[in-house]
Amino acid sequence: MKNLALYIDLAFCLVVLPLMVALSPVERWFHNFTAYMVFAGVWLYFVYFINRVFTIPFLFGSNKKKISGIAMILISVAVTLALSGVELYIPKPNIHDQGIVRRLPNILQYQQALWSLFMIVEAFSFAVGLLVQTNIQKARLRAAEAERDKAEIELYKAQIKPHFMFNTLNSLYGLFLTQDNNALPSLEKFISMMRYIHTSSNRDLVPISEEAEYIREYVEVQSLRLNEMTSVNLNIDIRNDSLLIPPMLLVTFVENCFKHGVSPVQKSSIDIRLSEDGHTLLFSTSNRIFPVKRIGEHMGIDNCRKRLELIYPGRYELIINSASDIYNVSLKIRLKS
Repeated sequence: MKNLALYIDLAFCLVVLPLMVALSPVERWFHNFTAYMVFAGVWLYFVYFINRVFTIPFLFGSNKKKISGIAMILISVAVTLALSGVELYIPKPNIHDQGIVRRLPNILQYQQALWSLFMIVEAFSFAVGLLVQTNIQKARLRAAEAERDKAEIELYKAQIKPHFMFNTLNSLYGLFLTQDNNALPSLEKFISMMRYIHTSSNRDLVPISEEAEYIREYVEVQSLRLNEMTSVNLNIDIRNDSLLIPPMLLVTFVENCFKHGVSPVQKSSIDIRLSEDGHTLLFSTSNRIFPVKRIGEHMGIDNCRKRLELIYPGRYELIINSASDIYNVSLKIRLKS
């Protein structure tokens, strides 16, 4: 936009304004009133650049700057009025004008030309300046929105970490409490999971294979505390490692399966599928619902939905169906390689 504005300024100063001046009898005026014509030309260029550099930016600034911008406009009008008031010559009466009502009888041709050029300079400089300032304001708004979205995403990501750490530590506590043989292997997986959380916390995107491996480890740790009443089916088919995804995005739904779809006395099954088709990620979960109300039980899903809307607006499709006693999630995201 800066280069475009510069090209427009050059076109106006080198082509448009000289062309408008050439349409008036400038040769006769310049020959007879050289100093006046030079000063008038310099003044018009001065007005143009003052408007572009100071006046219009001031009008978009604080109240004090707005007042300064309006004052500069009034000063430029006053100076032009004084300049046009200089009497270069007294026109001789024309006998052919007798009996004809003349419009603006006190304004001479060079004065009309000066005011016309002044209005053209004002209009053109304001048009270009407003265009530039509007784009600057839009750019600032986009930058502010991007910073706000980034901060919001970081907040959601920060909320996820203690949430999953608490649930996983709770599972490990149960294993050690019962002196389960899988306690130590589960602890090793937990350490690996914490390493992933630590390394991915400073990245906006991670390879989908790393996120898939984290999901695999999480499912293995959670499965160790289950009895024979619950079956878990995990199907991951990722072949394109160049695809990137925000860390800790899909685990929300996986964690939800183990939080609401497990019962020690009733049979249930958990089905988790993750695959990619070209640059499209396909993810789904299915689990039975056991009505155990917990504090903040919808926070994780709402959190994930907001992250999706911020990161992939118009590029994702999330369908959640919980009409029966089966909770189904289907997520499709169009990723970039």
